[in-house]
Amino acid sequence: MERSQSAQCAQNASPTVVVWDLGGVLAPSGRALAVLAGALDVPESELAGPYWAHRDAYDLGASPGEYWGAVGAGLGRSLDAARVERLDRLDTDCWATLAPDAAALLDRLARRGIALGVLSNAPASLAKAVRGASWSGVFETLVFSCDLGLKKPDPLVYRAADRLLGRAPSDVVFFDDRPENVEAARAHGWRAHVWTGGAAATAVLADENLTVDDDSLIDG
Repeated sequence: MERSQSAQCAQNASPTVVVWDLGGVLAPSGRALAVLAGALDVPESELAGPYWAHRDAYDLGASPGEYWGAVGAGLGRSLDAARVERLDRLDTDCWATLAPDAAALLDRLARRGIALGVLSNAPASLAKAVRGASWSGVFETLVFSCDLGLKKPDPLVYRAADRLLGRAPSDVVFFDDRPENVEAARAHGWRAHVWTGGAAATAVLADENLTVDDDSLIDG
């Protein structure tokens, strides 16, 4: 798109911003446990407990060393700095890989001049990776729990996001795969929807008068 066309799209854009969760929505992060279990040579079922038990603290700003140290302790092993760095890189790669259908949908929304944002519970390593990813350039605003010291579904998260997005609550369309996060967003005044796949999201966007130019490209 030429610069002048981009400027015209921006001028014609509505105040609405479409905000997306990351893991389980834009990024198919379900393979993270399997990848990490393989790297640690433990069963996936054994890793799941420690992995999730300490995730909230990690998403709220704990360091990789603190998080993976706790995970290792839960597995009954000590993880040195090199192992922590490798595990953190593998984990981040899994959570920061954009699904192809999501990439196509985001591209078409951006080409229509529709503002896009992210609101995700995420540790600092993931936030840094997303900000450095080529695909994140389509987003006007990226909001991560590690930066706020707050995580969804805390009502204060959505209030903080409003300030960073520069929008009134009624101007935000939001997709998240966790119903509790969607319920909290709706209570705040966002037009929030549970993510069930690309096809359903495309239909929701059409209802919101944010029609994608080729709705056949998304197959949820």
